[in-house]
Amino acid sequence: MVEKAMQGPLLIVASICLTVLSWGLYGPTLHRGQDGMALVDGEFARLRPLMCVGLAYFLIAVIVPTVLLSTRGEKGGWSAGGIVTSLLAGCLGAGGALGIITAFTFGGRPSYVMPLVFGGAPVVNAFITIFLAGKLKEIGPVFLAGLLMVVMGAVTVLVFKPAPHKHVDPTLVETVEVDNAPPDNRNVPGGNFILQIMATCGVMLCWGSYGPVLHKGQALMGQSKMRPFLCVGLSYFLIAVLVPWLLLGGPVEEASVFNWSGTLWSLGGGALGAFGALGIIMAFTFGGRPVYVMPLVFGGAPVITTIEALTVGGGLERMSAWGLGGFLAGLMLVIAGAALVLIFAPKGGPPKKPAKPEPEPTNPPETALGKPDEPTGVPSPS
Repeated sequence: MVEKAMQGPLLIVASICLTVLSWGLYGPTLHRGQDGMALVDGEFARLRPLMCVGLAYFLIAVIVPTVLLSTRGEKGGWSAGGIVTSLLAGCLGAGGALGIITAFTFGGRPSYVMPLVFGGAPVVNAFITIFLAGKLKEIGPVFLAGLLMVVMGAVTVLVFKPAPHKHVDPTLVETVEVDNAPPDNRNVPGGNFILQIMATCGVMLCWGSYGPVLHKGQALMGQSKMRPFLCVGLSYFLIAVLVPWLLLGGPVEEASVFNWSGTLWSLGGGALGAFGALGIIMAFTFGGRPVYVMPLVFGGAPVITTIEALTVGGGLERMSAWGLGGFLAGLMLVIAGAALVLIFAPKGGPPKKPAKPEPEPTNPPETALGKPDEPTGVPSPS
């Protein structure tokens, strides 16, 4: 009995770890794909890597669930509400990816865009989830302190993260003459600052709402895993494949090209994103709740990204004692805050409706023979 009781939490933790690892490596992997597809040294491709991400989602999140559902089946069933809600969740995920690209396009730097996103998204997620569950009055100070620690830790980790080396393959990058090109105002500090902030806030709202919306779609489909996952993949295909394809074939020109290096890295980034989404669905299926699953994911993923930069990227050799101390302090904040969020999150489902009070019994009217509760001296009929 004890082993069975421990199985659920262990599966939830394993699913969360899958998502943290996948989404933590998503950025560095996609970054290599952007670098590999660029034709101009120092620039990064945008639309073509995004198309590869959408293709990876289509392969993993559409074809695989379709085969499994047709051959093995699964509990739950299709419903109009579940389909629409899960498609919306996929649109939020893909919209967040587009928002990141937009923030960078208008001059935003990863050094402050990503900390804002990973710090703000779990806050949005937590309060949306608690609001939908009707648990606002049950939020305690320890839960809020843990959530604040996760946010501060994620921001601190990313602020002190070392700048990674550029991964440029000189055999695949074609040098383009840009001496006569107009100045690129996107890289000017403060340029289009309002648009950067708007795009970053859009990512916070999209990725912060993703978990609760996906959880709702899964519930409407009878806690199915594959059906909402399939809908997410369809949304990614529409937004991350068809839209960039139409833009590249029409009004948008980009100095990038499909090649083996950039394409494989970008497909790998998309696969990591899809596996991360699957991990969230599995966590929900095993009993996890968005109010602590998503903060743990957004708190842990940037830590994995930073560890990758310290090891594979060789950043540890370039960090000062002050920078290393800041990184470790942020890492401890994330771990401690995540534990508090997990333990002190409001538990249970939606609040129960208060039972209607039973009406008080009313005494029948008095009669000429006296009150019913009093003896009348008249024998009752037999």
